[in-house]
Amino acid sequence: MESSNCAASRSMRSNSAPAFLLVLLCLLLQSPSALAGSVKPSYIVYLGGHPRRAGVSPAEASLSATESHYDLLGAVLGDREKAREAIFYSYTTSINGFAASMEPAEAAEIAKYPGVLSVFPNRGRKLQTTRSWQFMGMERNSGEVPRWSAWDVGRYGEDTIIANLDSGVWPESRSFDEGEMGPIPDDWKGICQNEHDRKFQCNSKLIGARYFNKGYAAASPAPLDTALMTPRDENGHGTHTLATAGGAAVRGASAFGYGAGTARGGSPRARVAAYRVCFRPINGSECFDADVLAGFEAAIRDGVHVISASVGGDAFDYLEDAVAIGSLHAVKARITVVCSASNSGPDPGTVTNVAPWILTVAASSMDREFTAYAVFNHTRVEGRSLSERWLHGKGFYPIINAADAALPGTKPSDAQVCLMGSLDPAKVKGSIVVCVRGAIPRVEKGEAVRHAGGAGMIVINDEVSGNDLHADQHIVPAVHISYAEGQKLLAYINTTK
Repeated sequence: MESSNCAASRSMRSNSAPAFLLVLLCLLLQSPSALAGSVKPSYIVYLGGHPRRAGVSPAEASLSATESHYDLLGAVLGDREKAREAIFYSYTTSINGFAASMEPAEAAEIAKYPGVLSVFPNRGRKLQTTRSWQFMGMERNSGEVPRWSAWDVGRYGEDTIIANLDSGVWPESRSFDEGEMGPIPDDWKGICQNEHDRKFQCNSKLIGARYFNKGYAAASPAPLDTALMTPRDENGHGTHTLATAGGAAVRGASAFGYGAGTARGGSPRARVAAYRVCFRPINGSECFDADVLAGFEAAIRDGVHVISASVGGDAFDYLEDAVAIGSLHAVKARITVVCSASNSGPDPGTVTNVAPWILTVAASSMDREFTAYAVFNHTRVEGRSLSERWLHGKGFYPIINAADAALPGTKPSDAQVCLMGSLDPAKVKGSIVVCVRGAIPRVEKGEAVRHAGGAGMIVINDEVSGNDLHADQHIVPAVHISYAEGQKLLAYINTTK
């Protein structure tokens, strides 16, 4: 065990740097990934819009569009019944097109047909502050809403219907309490899709919820379980983004005890609806284009006024971009679409979702830092943490590089990133363990440290992560520090062996 000593403590610091504009929503997602090799590829065939025909009911028009999709793909496959089996989405309301499983050669062939605007893969995408409303002048620091502020003039978004295309929603969240909201507007056409989760209930605030998983299923090598057949949010991303857009006022909210106050969305009196199009990661991607388009079409059909499309990826031609296509048809239906500009940057070419019909919002910075410190060799290093417990500054603990604490038979590279079961309790017990960022979520590294008997953890960035720091709610006393500071710490450990 290493003989060097380390102490950790934490505090919160507020500075005066202004937060950038956070309009309504959207924490964007990033980048496509390769599908599993054992899964048949799937593609989206985009045909534009639907012609208006007098005297034809919506149901008849939808059926006619679906049949035309079978005819088109059937001509390529040589069998109309095979086309029926291959197509898992027909877009028949606003968007004209379909999503189907097919071979690359078949996709290339159908792209040659008259009337086909584009054919592109069912790509996967990734999921992408505290005083924003005061910064925007919507309320004062005291909580008072000035006369003629956007909230006052817009009646807090009363009866605006906001749709969120994301990872779903947790309906029990206080942000979606119905309070004194009146009856649901008569022009709402949506549903609360809960056939596999009867505990999922909508109300007059959260007025609708749907899920779209066929594109995800087409990319998945395993059958879907019932947790993927519900609008219920599994990771919190969709709940957060929808609450940011239209969450009701929640007094006494805080980030694990920090920054206490009243949390509310940009339109706290709006009605909200969740469209789950993002699920557990497959090769790093949670949201697939076929589902994203299905979500757009359903939101248009349901009669929403605003769509928060919190999905994104690498930039493609607009005719091969599901967000660009879906948002275009939404705007044609007089729906405002809001997306963020991605989680990348500030390098050139990293902004996405910039089709001219989309309201694109830059990522936000905060004027608040959740600061924690690691103390070693008479040096105090600043980092970030939201640990509920910490090691007192007067106490000193042995510190060890996780790579030097590998369980016999375990690769040092696995121990270095603190994979569960990779650390040797005989070396780790009672020590602060230094784990390198990457491979698994940062909080899971703390679980591995606790499992091995460690007293605390320091997460150090790899070179790529640089100075990118995160305040996580760790289950052990922990702090996240930069790559440069991490290298100093490792050098110190090496000199004390």
